[in-house]
Amino acid sequence: MSPKAVPSAPDIAARDWLRVLARYREPVEWRSALEVVITLGPLMAIWCLAWWALSVSLILSLAFSVLGSLFLVRMFLIQHDCGHGAFFKNRSVNNWLGRAIGVLTLTPYDVWKHGHAIHHSGSGNLDKRGVGDIFTYTVDEYKALSALRKLQYRAYRHPITLFVIGPFYTFHLQQRLPVGFMKDGWKFWISAMGTNLGMALMALGLIYLMGLSAFLWVYLPMTIIASSIGVWLFYVQHQFEDTHWDQPEDWDLHEAALHGSSHYVLPQPLRWLTANIGVHHIHHLYSRIPYYRLYDVLNEHPALDKVRQLTLMESFACVKLQLWCEKSRRLVTYSEAAA
Repeated sequence: MSPKAVPSAPDIAARDWLRVLARYREPVEWRSALEVVITLGPLMAIWCLAWWALSVSLILSLAFSVLGSLFLVRMFLIQHDCGHGAFFKNRSVNNWLGRAIGVLTLTPYDVWKHGHAIHHSGSGNLDKRGVGDIFTYTVDEYKALSALRKLQYRAYRHPITLFVIGPFYTFHLQQRLPVGFMKDGWKFWISAMGTNLGMALMALGLIYLMGLSAFLWVYLPMTIIASSIGVWLFYVQHQFEDTHWDQPEDWDLHEAALHGSSHYVLPQPLRWLTANIGVHHIHHLYSRIPYYRLYDVLNEHPALDKVRQLTLMESFACVKLQLWCEKSRRLVTYSEAAA
């Protein structure tokens, strides 16, 4: 099912909104500090509860781990705002907070920040696929592939790969090295190795307190579930039927940002736990807005509230969309592409 695009894409000129959105870019310092406290505090408490629950019931402990994974996702989204320079006015505070959070989220901050900036700068440009995104072939590109390459692509786009194997591989294994930027300077190596060192010290401390078995029973479920949730959120933010891609000569950064990113309308408390990342069309258009001000934008500018709406139930249908059709300008299934 398509997101509800009311008004439709031609009705809003993305560039015209930049001056309006600039009014929301300033972070509220006390609010940002409070957001860290009310996210990190419960996360630590849930860790302790999951540990305690192991002595009562493994199922109860896993339930706490699921809840903790949502707060871990929220910590990642604070790190995400730090990477955009949106959480505090001081750049160094943003960067060092982002690096510290990276130890919890298994994400080397400077490596991720660079890749994510590339994603933002080329989102919707068919010539800039492949960095910080979920790769998508066009229908014509897919039809030109060999049978083996088609099989590989189908395996890559399978839900088990995208939302189970892929997140574990990316967060637990791939990010232990500055993959993609290994020849781009010492900064990315320091970021990856520094995060690894922080993770190792944290793990050793917790293993000393909890024991290895208890640590693994709490740590692994929480981080594995959080990584899958994170990838799912990223997927539905760009992989919906009426998304926006163009060849370079027709591509416009602002139009692609506004109309190639979904407005994922989640119910509370999921909206709070995911730090308003569902308001992705506004975030891509003006990434310096702190996440706690995104709904101020929608409340004060209802036209933006109606763009590219995608509900939780509608989002599950996005999984079957695999290829970009340049003729119909929408994501399609394999069977639709064949037809």
